[in-house]
Amino acid sequence: MSFGLLGVTVELGGTPAIEQVDLEVERGAITAVIGADGAGKTTTARTLVGLLSPSEGSVRRPGAADISYQPEAAGTWRDLTVSENLSFVARAHGISPGSNRYLELLEMTGLGPASDRLSGNLSGGMRQKLAVAMAMLPHPELTVLDEPTTGLDPMSRAEVWRLLARAAGEGTAVIATTTYLNEAERASHVVVLDNGKVLASGSAASIRASFRGLLGVSTTRPHDAPAWRRGRLWRVWSQNGPLPPDAREIDPDLEDVVTAAALARRAAS
Repeated sequence: MSFGLLGVTVELGGTPAIEQVDLEVERGAITAVIGADGAGKTTTARTLVGLLSPSEGSVRRPGAADISYQPEAAGTWRDLTVSENLSFVARAHGISPGSNRYLELLEMTGLGPASDRLSGNLSGGMRQKLAVAMAMLPHPELTVLDEPTTGLDPMSRAEVWRLLARAAGEGTAVIATTTYLNEAERASHVVVLDNGKVLASGSAASIRASFRGLLGVSTTRPHDAPAWRRGRLWRVWSQNGPLPPDAREIDPDLEDVVTAAALARRAAS
């Protein structure tokens, strides 16, 4: 069974926040929704779980009791302890706080030693792991997490994604929004949003393979080719001809492919 959006447009204040968005996730898989701030990720997440209604298109989702949703920069009650957060969710779903599932999630997240600590006193990574554990607790059919790794260090981000992979392995359909393009490699399917529209969709490998032209790096910005800065060097993109003489050809990564696609869309509009 799959869930998602089909040709969905959502207007906020009379202005489209997302337009004609297609998104699908199968049970047992992870779909990453990627984009910069303002790209439409949160609108997409809120529409999928039923907090926003589309003006066009259709939404496939299970019943509310089978959906877990973690809003951006939220997901836990900071004035409750780790145990109290999990116990509240457990009781809401008719699960005993002493159940095997409850104890398993405490062990899996490494939060057992911190079970009596207030959520507000946890590190960002521990708090996000608690939020994911709360979402996983009732074995939902669909879990939607809005930027669960924002602001975390690389190790904490990897730990959160391991939890998402565990949820998918248990049969849940998982959708996670993120601004980190490198996290797309961890997802089965990727949807890249740009100004509310789908810029690219598919596996990370298929999106990388869609790149056309040549990509190079240069210490100086060229004046006759599209270019963008990464670190101390300039990425130089030649769509049809050779690269500038001072550019060294490289293989594009996912960030390069998405950046080039965004530039091409802007040039065509």
